[in-house]
Amino acid sequence: MSAVAIIPARGGSQRIPRKNLKLFNGQPMIVWSIHAALASGVFDRVVVSTDDPQIAEIARAHGAEVPFMRPAELADAFTGTSTVIQHAIAALADQALSFDYVCCIYATAPLLQARYLRQGLEMLRSSPEKSYAFPVCSFGFPVQRALLIEASGALAPMYPQFRATRSQDLAAAYQDAGQFYWGRSEAWLRGDVVFSELSLPIILPRHLVQDIDTEEDWRRAEFLYSALKAAGELEG
Repeated sequence: MSAVAIIPARGGSQRIPRKNLKLFNGQPMIVWSIHAALASGVFDRVVVSTDDPQIAEIARAHGAEVPFMRPAELADAFTGTSTVIQHAIAALADQALSFDYVCCIYATAPLLQARYLRQGLEMLRSSPEKSYAFPVCSFGFPVQRALLIEASGALAPMYPQFRATRSQDLAAAYQDAGQFYWGRSEAWLRGDVVFSELSLPIILPRHLVQDIDTEEDWRRAEFLYSALKAAGELEG
């Protein structure tokens, strides 16, 4: 069975300029994802999909391949991840490269651990009826107790029907860890829905999860990384 990692990394970033190349603990952010993919030992190829020559240069210098450049119309803020992966699969097929499994790895995942990439592939291989496997973590507080701030400035419950329910009686809820998505190549090409019953959950501890979209997210990721490194809980 063949597998490819595809790391989408466009040059533009609205909330954190040049996010994919910004230094995180001394390395360009994308390098952490490349190194985790290579360390996992499960990929025949590690490919970066980018429209940016500088990102392509950094990716190649750290062991990834950039066998094609992503067209500008697929590198804006509105193009979805599935569309980018579909384009990458097709671009690789044009070069006579095809794979059974395709793993989309986000370029901003510095806490990504190679062991979970291996686990995800094994889970998907063991469940032929499923299309995807991706990491999730539990919410730190019951989502049923979420609050809204109304236009008047007053607080209101998002789910008033659960206002009197004990927290221990509420169903656990999980969030996308925002690190990677394993999928069968044909599932990506069909456009199977990722957030559906077609996917398997890889459950991560919350301290290994931090989506990075804002400067606040970035600082929190740095704090987490420093703490995990000091505790000896990071691979590599």
